[in-house]
Amino acid sequence: MRKLILIALAVLASASFNNVDAAKKKTNDKKAPAMKMAVKLANSSDSLSYAAGVVVTNGLLPYLQRQFGVDTTYMADFIEGFNEALDNMNDPRMKSRLAGMQIANQVTDRMLASIKSELDNAVDSVVDPLFYRGFTDILMNDTTVMTMKKAQGIHDQKMKHNQDVKTEKLTKAGKDFLAQNAKKPGIKTTASGLQYEVLKQGNGAVPTKTDKVKVNYEGKLIDGTVFDSSYQRGEPAVFGLNQVIKGWTEGIALMPVGSKWRLYIPQELGYGERQTGKIPPYSTLIFDVELLGIEK
Repeated sequence: MRKLILIALAVLASASFNNVDAAKKKTNDKKAPAMKMAVKLANSSDSLSYAAGVVVTNGLLPYLQRQFGVDTTYMADFIEGFNEALDNMNDPRMKSRLAGMQIANQVTDRMLASIKSELDNAVDSVVDPLFYRGFTDILMNDTTVMTMKKAQGIHDQKMKHNQDVKTEKLTKAGKDFLAQNAKKPGIKTTASGLQYEVLKQGNGAVPTKTDKVKVNYEGKLIDGTVFDSSYQRGEPAVFGLNQVIKGWTEGIALMPVGSKWRLYIPQELGYGERQTGKIPPYSTLIFDVELLGIEK
């Protein structure tokens, strides 16, 4: 319940901070505290009410800083916006205005950010003012530039084209790397396209693809960036071979216990189009894997 109250307070505050008319009247000077009426707690309900108001603010300040970038030097402005929202909650125009301010935050932080992320490394990019203009025009039923049907067609066609170009660009580097790598001495390539290099050959048992194994490993991108390492964490990893990416399942199921191999994993045997932690989409992966044992 307290979390819901905190979120509601923060949303109301953020909306009031964005009030255009109010912003024109403000300066960057710190506001002097307004004169406040003395608090009178005449009975038990009064005391509980005031105490509850105090308690629900627990954690609100760091939330405002983290979620909305609020500078707590200007808490007087926050209180002004909070009170303004409370005073006008039943005004239909203010409701619409507050809703618009809240949606502006969501559109900018989520929708626009998501589209920009999709277009990263693509041909086209988003021009923010035109994005916002298209958003507001259609809500006012202004189809002078585009109808919804036309916009949908252009959006879908161009996003697909950009995704195709991005995919080709991101996968080409991996394909070129594997093609050159396959020519090196000691590199073996399986039917699936997995490449491996024996750094140390053990003489223990070979796990099946359903066994649970214990390994030490280090994972890198083809540019040498280390994205994961059990060595850095200081402890081996234990997992079922049917619970990991295809390249690991296939490669480790070829290794005798005591071996250390280097696996070169094409993106289709790795994480494919998914962004996974520090691993970009369509990444070819390189793993040094040391098979320590097969867990019972």
